[in-house]
Amino acid sequence: VFYLLFPQVPMNETRVVILQDTFASAVAKNVLLVVLGLTINYINGILIHTYRKHQIFYTNPRYILFAHLVLNDMLQLCLSISLFVLSNTSRKIICPLCLILLCVSVLTTHNTPLNLAVMAVECYIAVCFPLHHAQLCTIQRTYALIGGIWAMTSLIILPDIIILVVTKPPEFFVSTMRCERTSVFDHPVIMLKRDVQYIVYLSGVWFILIYTYCHIFFAAQAAKSSAHKSKKARNTILLHGFQLLLCMLSYVDHFLLRVLMIWFLKYIIHIAFVMYVVVMVLPRLISPILYGLRDKVFREHFTKYLVCTVIIKG
Repeated sequence: VFYLLFPQVPMNETRVVILQDTFASAVAKNVLLVVLGLTINYINGILIHTYRKHQIFYTNPRYILFAHLVLNDMLQLCLSISLFVLSNTSRKIICPLCLILLCVSVLTTHNTPLNLAVMAVECYIAVCFPLHHAQLCTIQRTYALIGGIWAMTSLIILPDIIILVVTKPPEFFVSTMRCERTSVFDHPVIMLKRDVQYIVYLSGVWFILIYTYCHIFFAAQAAKSSAHKSKKARNTILLHGFQLLLCMLSYVDHFLLRVLMIWFLKYIIHIAFVMYVVVMVLPRLISPILYGLRDKVFREHFTKYLVCTVIIKG
């Protein structure tokens, strides 16, 4: 039997609605989710294998950022699906393991928008300041930015851990529990802090994306000779924006579910599953399309490692 938990609207209440799905429906959803996750991670794994096999990629800041994005998404997808299956099969795990899984899942989820913002800035420099690109976008600075991304996202989850340690009794940390963020980090202060952080966090990321897109658009209008390159850069940033939009839905999905429960309570379990796939799974499919298929240099090497290509050659 499969359960979903939805926090109620008042912030000072901790009541939970438990809805039961049929066994067949729960099995089908979990199997579908695992198959999707394996398929996406298989494609992403080929991308990483392609990246590692050719020096042209791991000496280029753009591809280094892309490889970090793909690795981050692979880890996030594994953790997210594992937590989903554990939660929806009512499996309880010990608190320390649950906290580790939740913290890493939160870190990888928040890393994606920041990584997309950094990639947009790199694209902006390449188009608008091509003569300074080599000096500004070095390999050392790229790895430093990746470290900065992890440091910034750590600031999101670290206060939650501190509040949890201060407010929960010692018995809580040796107990078994359903591993869900809303039920573990349920203190009202954490909820309020999370909403404020999300607003500031996403506002900054969207500002960077819009700023870089506008400047690339104007650069394309001014430099007709490089119109093709600028158009490709604009299209890349638009895809970044679409991917970022899907990622942003993970910050508002609980609000949408609360609203949808008012009118579609009978079907809310199925709606929640569809939202989960759209918000947490599909954004991880865009990265392979963005670079594995659109980038000419990457595509030439990427297709060599596809199983279908190997079979056809054989």
